[in-house]
Amino acid sequence: MMQKAIFLDRDGTINHDPGYIKDPSIVKILPGVAEGIKRLKDDFGFKMIVISNQAGVSKGLMTLEDVENVNRRVNELLMEEGAEIDAFYYCPFHPEIDSQEKAKCRKPSPFMIVQAAEDFEVDLSLSYMIGDKASDVEAGINAGVKTVLMESSSTAQEISALHNLGKKPNFTAANFLEACDFVIKDLSGGF
Repeated sequence: MMQKAIFLDRDGTINHDPGYIKDPSIVKILPGVAEGIKRLKDDFGFKMIVISNQAGVSKGLMTLEDVENVNRRVNELLMEEGAEIDAFYYCPFHPEIDSQEKAKCRKPSPFMIVQAAEDFEVDLSLSYMIGDKASDVEAGINAGVKTVLMESSSTAQEISALHNLGKKPNFTAANFLEACDFVIKDLSGGF
């Protein structure tokens, strides 16, 4: 049976985003995230897969090891509340610094979502992308999954950027639990 997945942005979606996190000790999970992930995994059978741009590596602001350590800390904090991420995919490259070939993994490219779908035999038509940036929504649309934009301080700019591309999320959520509620209702044909 094909697997369904929730593809999640990391910084600003799962955890508080102070900008280029390299210190695992400052990771703070956002309210409702552990509860929402646990519910979607346990009750609805979704794989939870993080899809994250980490250009801070290319910019020399952090190392690959820093990214791995922060990912591990995110999962430790989630597991304390009975939730867990199944896999972390991240793109450490940036097109202004690296070759187009290297940077092809960077959202809004669907590259990481497609790779994860192959690795986990995910049916993209049953899957969702949840993130707080236009690039998250674009990556989801480009991969053929439904998309949820989580509100943040820059939501108006993110929606405007999408609008200029003739794109929009399937749903805009005030917080993570509202995003999860949309997925659950949509799954049951409620939307």
